[in-house]
Amino acid sequence: MNIRTVAATRYVTPLREGGSLPAIIEADDAGMYVLKFRGAGQGAKALIAELIAGEIARALDLPMPELVFVEVDDELARTEPDPEIQDLIRASAGLNLALDYLPGAVTYDPLAISADEDLASRIVWLDAYVSNVDRTPRNANMMTWHRRLWLIDHGAALYFHHGWDGMAGRSRTPFVQIKDHVLLPLASRIAEVDALLAQKITPALISDIVAQVPPSWLLGEAAFADVAQHRQAYVDYLLERIKAPRAFVEEAIRARANLV
Repeated sequence: MNIRTVAATRYVTPLREGGSLPAIIEADDAGMYVLKFRGAGQGAKALIAELIAGEIARALDLPMPELVFVEVDDELARTEPDPEIQDLIRASAGLNLALDYLPGAVTYDPLAISADEDLASRIVWLDAYVSNVDRTPRNANMMTWHRRLWLIDHGAALYFHHGWDGMAGRSRTPFVQIKDHVLLPLASRIAEVDALLAQKITPALISDIVAQVPPSWLLGEAAFADVAQHRQAYVDYLLERIKAPRAFVEEAIRARANLV
């Protein structure tokens, strides 16, 4: 799998509801994208999580907008009157990440459209696997487009990478925050989808996805001797986590049972 690279040609508008101030931009392929800036407060780790979790979602046939790399030239800041946006663009010069923009999409509202139990179970399984803390009723991070759910914004996933020290054994821990998942009440088939989804998480898949992370996003991590070691740590964590028995699956089933 290869993620396309485009160049930002026009900053269209900020999306101020996002904590990292993402923006709609136009690129040199005439496409519109929701750009996540490397220079935002969460830094490159949010982009790494977005890329890895998003591409795993796609490999599991879950509805994800296309992810693209976006080259940002700091000259883009010259046309922006807002000093905060100017600073953000300049701090993000180089390679960033974006999702395909879904025109007319609206924030997921469970009262307006409901996920079926199979889809809800697969999304809950994914978020438990990648430790995504940010798919709650307060902030569902899903959009409705053409009456279909689309997953967005996985920057808060893989939160383990904010502290690599003492990682031994942490890949096998349950994900207790799954109890707050917005789709958990609908996710009645977690055990059934587990076997199907787990078999898709192969060493080749994970290695291929992690290989897409740009080396520049992996620099400066004190826990690792070099970029290759840092990259391999993601692969090792994700492959160890998928081994049976999967504590994150057991925790999700237990959390849903507690809702009934």
